[in-house]
Amino acid sequence: MGWQLRRAHAEDVDAIMLLETSIFENDAWSTTMMARDVADPACYYLVAFNPDEQVPDDQKRIVAYAGLLAPRGALEGDIQTIAVHEDARGQGLGRVLMQSLITEAQKRGAREIFLEVRADNPTAQGLYQRLGFEEVGIRRGYYQPDNVDAVVMRLHILEPTTTLATETVEK
Repeated sequence: MGWQLRRAHAEDVDAIMLLETSIFENDAWSTTMMARDVADPACYYLVAFNPDEQVPDDQKRIVAYAGLLAPRGALEGDIQTIAVHEDARGQGLGRVLMQSLITEAQKRGAREIFLEVRADNPTAQGLYQRLGFEEVGIRRGYYQPDNVDAVVMRLHILEPTTTLATETVEK
């Protein structure tokens, strides 16, 4: 399916929060926290929609979002959040969002990206592993009030290499 992504705006926060509170019922972020991150230049938030069915600027039709904290020039980034509406799952949208965040982190100079994922979410853990993330630790009872552990994962980003094109001229 051809998902379209765009940078999230302050006007998207209400739609993001509709997904946030429906998907992460017990440990959803507050509207204040989400609005702060969406507006923060050190963060990079995306929203997703299906261009065949939806109008891109209709915030009520956003089917997914994801956010990255990666200040320019910092060597580390952090995937803050990612959520995909139940009806849009299993179609590669989570992978597309993650790859977009990884690309942005690399552009900003990050060499490592971290994230936390619920220990009881093997589907998300599998996606992150397929993208190259590795488990580096456990945060006991991180997700409250459910008291669910977080698996901390890290991705090493290869530093881009540039080679000069050389032209051989025969005489």
